[in-house]
Amino acid sequence: MTDGSSIQAPGTTVGERPIEAEGLSRRFGAVRALRDVSLRVERGEVHALLGPNGAGKTTLLRILTGLVDPDEGRLRILGIDPIGGAAQYVKRLVAVVPSGDRTFYLRISGLENLVFFGRLLGLPRSRAAERAWECLAAVGLTDAAKGRVGVYSHGMQKRLAVARALMADPPILLVDEATHDLDPQGARTVQGLVTGAVERGAAVVWATQRVDEIRGFADRVTFLDRGAVRFCGSVPQLMAVSITQRFAVHLRARDRGLDVLSVARDVVRSMGVVDPLSGEDREHLVLSLREGVILGDALAALTASGVQVLACRDERSGLEEAFLRLASKETS
Repeated sequence: MTDGSSIQAPGTTVGERPIEAEGLSRRFGAVRALRDVSLRVERGEVHALLGPNGAGKTTLLRILTGLVDPDEGRLRILGIDPIGGAAQYVKRLVAVVPSGDRTFYLRISGLENLVFFGRLLGLPRSRAAERAWECLAAVGLTDAAKGRVGVYSHGMQKRLAVARALMADPPILLVDEATHDLDPQGARTVQGLVTGAVERGAAVVWATQRVDEIRGFADRVTFLDRGAVRFCGSVPQLMAVSITQRFAVHLRARDRGLDVLSVARDVVRSMGVVDPLSGEDREHLVLSLREGVILGDALAALTASGVQVLACRDERSGLEEAFLRLASKETS
């Protein structure tokens, strides 16, 4: 959808990194929301901002949009300092898909909303209307364009929020928990629209607490917890933070006289730990392997001991394990 209407602030250059933040800190009264946070996001990159509730994700996004100033640290948006006189330009370079629904005028149509926001971005009325139709088509809302937003479903409002963010084909897109309450199909639709922006060269910061949605989607991850960065790297590197491998296994003894749980615990004693998956069930178990232990070796040892392995699956993803492990660390 790039057509020359993209907004560029004076002073920006093609070679400037979209987002470069160093040592950002922010307090709200006695609460320290951010602690020495650094973040770098490149063009054509989805950078996931991962962390539990209260981690500081939304505060960081508000600083990136120029809505909140940091108490300490340095920030450049396409080479521009957003504090002071340049803030108006920076706000036009950064588009936001917010987490909430209460960001539209509910008594007017989706089309009228987009034209209004397009005019705020500085587009001429005719061009704003043209872009509104283009963006509505991109998010699959053409048929609902003239309907009041107040009767839109939750998923439709989310797609309309993406359409609004794409109105000026922004070089930077911030997405704040945009899929946390959507069904899987709606979440995939939003991700697909964001991916399209990335393919056109946009830099995306995708804030979420859902570890499942960054696999195969994010290029890099910054994990925030209690305002501090706990990790920054690729998704595979994040998974490597998980030391314990956990698998749900269904075992059965070839000899009915064997107690499967006792045998399994004895066999894998040097490799990890075995516990019942639930209650007194001694055949459906959780196998937790230590770092460096290969699952195949553990299963082979069980089989050699007279235990049949009927089924085996991940009990918890490596990403979830990494999330819990990072979130459990104490703040220094």
